[in-house]
Amino acid sequence: MQYIAPVFIGLLYALLMSLIREPHRRRFNAIMVGGAGAAYLSGGGLGGWEFAFTVVATYVAYRGLESWTFIGIGWLLHTAWDIVHHIKGNPIVPFAHGSSLGCAVCDPVIALWCFRGGPSLLRFFRGERPGEPAATALPGSLSAGRSAGNG
Repeated sequence: MQYIAPVFIGLLYALLMSLIREPHRRRFNAIMVGGAGAAYLSGGGLGGWEFAFTVVATYVAYRGLESWTFIGIGWLLHTAWDIVHHIKGNPIVPFAHGSSLGCAVCDPVIALWCFRGGPSLLRFFRGERPGEPAATALPGSLSAGRSAGNG
């Protein structure tokens, strides 16, 4: 369960992020990865290295404002930092000893989703193909009529 729950948390994260439309989804995720980069600042136990990592994570998050690839890179960097903290530093959640390890399992799931371009998982569950236009709020006949130029 120590390894399975973080995978589901990563999938749940991607699913919830699917509620945000593009390009806001990408920008919001850039902010999230920037915040994750500063997660250990208040007591990670690695001294000045915490600040150095935060600088790198901030740069990657800034580049992520326009690039899903950089957001994915940010999550992988955070994965590496989680592993360092699990072995040498303090856990990300002070009262949960294995929290950094759990984060190190969760983050690559999110990174893979980002490297795919942060697609809407809701569209996947609706059975829509990635190239299809998103479903509209209009009833089927009304939206078909409008797309044919009759509306």
